[in-house]
Amino acid sequence: MPTGVALRAVRAQLFDAAERVLLRDGPSGLTSRAVTTEADCAKGVLHRHFDDFDGFLAEFVLDRIEKLDEKGLREAAGTGTVVDNLTTALTAVFESVAVAIVPLVIFRDELRARLRREWPAGVPVLTQAAVMIGGYLKAERDLGRVAEGADVETLAATLIGATHLLYADRTAPAPEIAQVRKVVETVIGT
Repeated sequence: MPTGVALRAVRAQLFDAAERVLLRDGPSGLTSRAVTTEADCAKGVLHRHFDDFDGFLAEFVLDRIEKLDEKGLREAAGTGTVVDNLTTALTAVFESVAVAIVPLVIFRDELRARLRREWPAGVPVLTQAAVMIGGYLKAERDLGRVAEGADVETLAATLIGATHLLYADRTAPAPEIAQVRKVVETVIGT
């Protein structure tokens, strides 16, 4: 891209490019050059907006966490069935960039250290998904649609872990909805 040509929404353009590279090429293919090539801009553009590549990656991960639809799931409380709502939410989380972010965070020490400043525990995207699911389950428990004594935090973490195992191999086809539903039914005890 020629110098002097303005880019609109540079951060969003770079984050979207990073997501496409991460999904297509995995964590090892996610380089600053790959991102700027995918975004169709000069490499210097990334470095004008971020201190370094790990700083870019940390903001990318936090941006993708914000995109989890926590509000939509909470608003589903009391509607449909708990199993259907959870199956839909878990499928949305794991068919997003979430599964690809996990190894990126695990294998980049500097990225993980930067994320710890804002996200002190767990793998950020999975931890936020567990918080989202836990909040939904609490709302359903309050409505009497989940067992009164249910430990919703443990249920949420179990749902995230079990569903992550279904989606962990990014090179394999995505699991069938019926497989996700079976995990939800088993964990929730329906």
